[in-house]
Amino acid sequence: MSSPRLPAGFHDHLAIENARDRLDEAQKIADLLTSAGVPLLPNPDHAAIFVDPPHILSGPLKEVGYVAGWDARCYPSPVDGHDYINVPSGLPQGHPAREEGWFTYVAVVHPVDEAARERMLSQGYGNPFIHHLTWGIVPPKRTPEQSDLDYAGSVISYMVGLRRQIGQVIGDEPGTLIAALPREATRHPNFESRLPEWVDGLEPSEYQVEEMEGGGYLLQFFVLAGGRIEVALRVGTRQTFNPKSVHKISEDEISTVQN
Repeated sequence: MSSPRLPAGFHDHLAIENARDRLDEAQKIADLLTSAGVPLLPNPDHAAIFVDPPHILSGPLKEVGYVAGWDARCYPSPVDGHDYINVPSGLPQGHPAREEGWFTYVAVVHPVDEAARERMLSQGYGNPFIHHLTWGIVPPKRTPEQSDLDYAGSVISYMVGLRRQIGQVIGDEPGTLIAALPREATRHPNFESRLPEWVDGLEPSEYQVEEMEGGGYLLQFFVLAGGRIEVALRVGTRQTFNPKSVHKISEDEISTVQN
């Protein structure tokens, strides 16, 4: 497994005022986590970048190799009480930019109206600006005999443990653990009875479990106050994000005001 890295040529392609600070912080966090034994994937899962109008970001991303509207979906994102729209761009599997440390996905987040735009620009980060970077977590191996329910328990327990470990390493209280799981798991008759064992004492406010639209597993949480750095575990997903997760994260977990 390669060490986590970010694209060395980022600034050659994207002129983003706060990028250097965000990238440097993300690399420091990745180095800290890997030194503590947290298993990170070599390139980030995604970056969330606010922009208006979208083409000033989506155009340069296309030149890197990203496909705009990656999963033919958009995700409403109510940040700071204002309405934004998240339209993902994605790098095709095997694209050489992935080997250079580019994010697998970019959430291109744009304001719906003038009030949201003014809020976005009022923080002085620039336009566009990086809101957060998300490192991918190496998922636990799934054995052939594991059912969807059993594997759901495995990944939830795994992320609960990593959440505690990362909080200790970073010295900051992690955000809510969001667990989007396939319906074969969430609708299993034994799911509700087994969930308390998996979350291992987390308060109800510290986790949210939901059905993953399109199937697969996507579990994520923020590791720094202000939502600057996130980690995500992804297995077999056919959508970039889960709509219910995006709404929760946008409304309760992130803000354009960051420490």
